[in-house]
Amino acid sequence: MGSMINYKRPDGQTVNAYLAKPKAIENAPAIVVIQEWWGLNEQIKAVADRLADAGYQALVPDLYRGKLALEENEANHLMNGLDFGDAAGQDIRGAVQYLKAQGSPKVGVTGFCMGGALTLLSSVFVPELDATVIWYGYPPLEYVDAMKISAPIMGHWAIQDDVFAIAGVDELEKKLSAFSVLFEFFRYDAKHAFANEEADSKNLAYLKHDAKAAELAWTRTMAFFKNHL
Repeated sequence: MGSMINYKRPDGQTVNAYLAKPKAIENAPAIVVIQEWWGLNEQIKAVADRLADAGYQALVPDLYRGKLALEENEANHLMNGLDFGDAAGQDIRGAVQYLKAQGSPKVGVTGFCMGGALTLLSSVFVPELDATVIWYGYPPLEYVDAMKISAPIMGHWAIQDDVFAIAGVDELEKKLSAFSVLFEFFRYDAKHAFANEEADSKNLAYLKHDAKAAELAWTRTMAFFKNHL
């Protein structure tokens, strides 16, 4: 459904990205989709395709610049090599600016795992975005300047998450509330990556797909984006 394109970051560098377009393209709202730590793989492209089927332009920036991880240690290495501030303030901001320049009146951001953490950072670093949906991921909370967040946030969190502890979500809620950020968080009795259909195939004890939780989270996500975009 989609194709590879490239766009410019605010600093002028070029980023490759996967773009999935809806049938009715004119003035369609758009969503930037942020990869898990595995990279720009077929699973995350399918998420963009799903959003395009629902009527959105969906753009997935290639944050790893062409590299993909199949194993946990490779993914960890690629994620640790990523400059999160640069990814949020340049790659993701450039993606939002590109979509607005293409005619999308409103642009949201959503991301999973590492991409969830980057989605939260983008709500701080990307003033042009209109709404964000975070899936089970947050950065070190000292990097979250809640005073700079103006767009509404939805968050989906896994109670049994061994990667991003649910206690950190409680702290994040306090921080956002203190600055009157508009947010809605949902907790699921599930493990990390519960919305990733390929989670079980990774053979990692802390990952587990949960179809029921994923369906509920997606229903909530689509209602949220319909409301705000």
